[in-house]
Amino acid sequence: MTDRLTVLGAGVMGAGIATLVLGKGFPVRLIDIDRAALDRARRDIEAQLRMARLMGVSDGDTGRLSTSTVVADAAGSTAVIEAITERADLKAEALREAASMVRPGTPLVSNTSSIPIAELAAVLDRPEDLAGTHFMNPAYLIGTVEVVRAAGTAQATMDAVTGLLAALGRVPVVVGDAPGFVTSRILHPMLNAAARVVQAGTATAEAVDTLMRDCLGHRTGPLRTADLIGLDNLVDSLTVLHARTGDEDCLPCDLLLSKVREGSLGRKSGRGFFDYQEAMP
Repeated sequence: MTDRLTVLGAGVMGAGIATLVLGKGFPVRLIDIDRAALDRARRDIEAQLRMARLMGVSDGDTGRLSTSTVVADAAGSTAVIEAITERADLKAEALREAASMVRPGTPLVSNTSSIPIAELAAVLDRPEDLAGTHFMNPAYLIGTVEVVRAAGTAQATMDAVTGLLAALGRVPVVVGDAPGFVTSRILHPMLNAAARVVQAGTATAEAVDTLMRDCLGHRTGPLRTADLIGLDNLVDSLTVLHARTGDEDCLPCDLLLSKVREGSLGRKSGRGFFDYQEAMP
């Protein structure tokens, strides 16, 4: 299932998933319409592979990375993982196009933090071929993956996806289909609440994270987690959750929105709730 793997989208998650697969010795074709994004992803993947080797989480021989700007090059894939930006319309179009290029029964996977899989499957001629995953960032390091089964997902698709994850050394946890599934439905409103505390002037970002980490056992603190996710990605996910659940706790707070407008997106931009300039390449 890993011999002709295609990843759609060369952003943070697409590059991270490609790093995981390559680090396990399997080839990857990475597709994005933006050649500059592919070039950045190649550099990011090389850096992440070095880190994976230093941390002992890659398997020695590295798979071959090829890139393309044409979705038609997904033809012949044994599995396709879509990992583009968290917009249902763009994801649906990418999946629809990829589905037209591969054989019936080829597993299609949408890596999403919040969009219901049935909503994406509705645009496909073969909705039974689609399942969801929610890889955590960094994908090459975190060993558990949330796997989403929609009502129409075929058992053969689920078997193929869980088999693929097993080949990659990942532990799949299968959940039902709903906005945000489990992790984002719980985590993202909490991150929004943490940002609201800073917005209100009750505490600094450093104080919030220190208290949540040292008193409540949150590994990194909610606002450093938000920076790692990417504040733009967090806003997109919260917007999806709010639109599909009506939960006011999911309405992105003004501080998050202002940071996204000014380009303070977290680690990937060098600044979010915290400064990462020294860590930038």
